[in-house]
Amino acid sequence: MTQQIVIGIVAGEASGDLLGSHLMAALKQARPEVEFVGIGGPRMQSVGMNVLFPMEKLAVRGYVEVLRHYREIVGIRRKLRKYFLDNRPNLFIAVDAPDFNLDLELALKRGGIPTIHYVSPSIWAWRGERINKIKRAVSHMLALFPHEPELYRQAGIPVDYVGHPLADMLPDQPKRAEMRETMRIPKQIKVFALLPGSRQSEVKHLARTYIETARLILQQLPDARFLVPLISRETRGIFEQVLYDCEAQELPITLLFGHAQDAMIAADGVLVASGTATLECALLKRPMVITYRMPAFSWWMIKRKRYQPYFGLPNILCERFVVPELIQEDATPENLAQALLNLVNDHDAVAQLEETFAALHGTLRQNTAQKAAAAILPYLHD
Repeated sequence: MTQQIVIGIVAGEASGDLLGSHLMAALKQARPEVEFVGIGGPRMQSVGMNVLFPMEKLAVRGYVEVLRHYREIVGIRRKLRKYFLDNRPNLFIAVDAPDFNLDLELALKRGGIPTIHYVSPSIWAWRGERINKIKRAVSHMLALFPHEPELYRQAGIPVDYVGHPLADMLPDQPKRAEMRETMRIPKQIKVFALLPGSRQSEVKHLARTYIETARLILQQLPDARFLVPLISRETRGIFEQVLYDCEAQELPITLLFGHAQDAMIAADGVLVASGTATLECALLKRPMVITYRMPAFSWWMIKRKRYQPYFGLPNILCERFVVPELIQEDATPENLAQALLNLVNDHDAVAQLEETFAALHGTLRQNTAQKAAAAILPYLHD
């Protein structure tokens, strides 16, 4: 009789849900008897996960937002810790969300449960002192980016570079003409995809700025259209309310449920909140302007602890400013509209970007889920 294998797993937001679902599928392919329990979103649930708490409870960003939800988040972590120590899994996988997961991993590793951390915290960008806590909390690190493993090797932490699953999933040459045809968008008009983020707090901070940016672009390009993919009913509701507040219902803005990649493929230019979506946009070879806004105190704290001039992943990975970044007080509708117009009107710059992003795509394509599963399987002792 096959012995049951149980893996505890926690993802904190939409990007982690995607990563976790692919890893779970690869592990199930290798060990069909494996079961998963913890926190995840709809994608992880579709692979057969037993969810203990809704993922949305963890999807907060910035010091102010975390402080507001601190008691609830700490309560969830305490209950998870007790659950896993009382119902011991064969191992625990933390999918990103280091501020939540590292303390949980610390307790579980001390309790004799192997801990795998999937997605290196950005210790190369800020808060590098976390490497010491990571060493105490993590049995094995799975790194998505090629510059990360050396940091862990130097600290004596077992590590594997596994690439990024988006590079496996996304095509080398997205079919823009076909996508525009599907969306019934004429070839000759300019289309802008506006991605204000997956968290409710992000959409609240960016929606008005994005709408005013669209207004300014329309003054220069009266035939332009705008696609706004939103991940949930809640984020769509927030954006619709701001449209109403701005008296902007007449603007040629189409709200989409999901379909962020479709919107980016169809677009001439993309305005995107800093996060995983910037990497998606790069892998889809689209010109973009990266932006972000957060509460002033959160920004002050982050700025103090940063090591690099770059904020967005494409610039971090290319180690130079390949696309514009307009963050916080620089993220005005005037600046964003001008940056987008400059970019889409410069055909040589767009062609150069496509070459740069194609090279990045090749580096990150590593058959990630299978590589990650192969690194994890030795920990699953019968």
